[in-house]
Amino acid sequence: MAVAAEETLWVTPKVLERLRAELAELSLVVSPDSEKGQRSDARIRELERMLQHAELGEKPDDGLVEPGMQITVHFASGGEPETFLLGSRELMNVDGELGLDVYSPTSPLGEAIIGKYRGDSASYLAPTGATIHVEITGVIPFRG
Repeated sequence: MAVAAEETLWVTPKVLERLRAELAELSLVVSPDSEKGQRSDARIRELERMLQHAELGEKPDDGLVEPGMQITVHFASGGEPETFLLGSRELMNVDGELGLDVYSPTSPLGEAIIGKYRGDSASYLAPTGATIHVEITGVIPFRG
């Protein structure tokens, strides 16, 4: 996963711990001259970037849609509301105990709702080409 220089990555304490452990393990192992060593070196640089931009901690309960928040949306097309965590899918997949789906802030839905507040509406273009309309009905800090 590439991390832009200014991108902040919200992570859970468990994910942060696992990233640090992986970095420590990789830093001890392979000669940089081997193919495996070159892959390890690339992963080490990636982990260092992720850790440098990692944000840990609970967000304020102010209703703002941002990474680290548990979001509930209601689709205008009907059906049950959907609740998910807004965060990095790649990092959150490390923590299998979340109990929620994780949507990336850069996903079509994530981009449509980020920066909005509970009660706001948003639209986004689905991969199928359809325009999807949602209402943000819940925004609370994720407490894992």
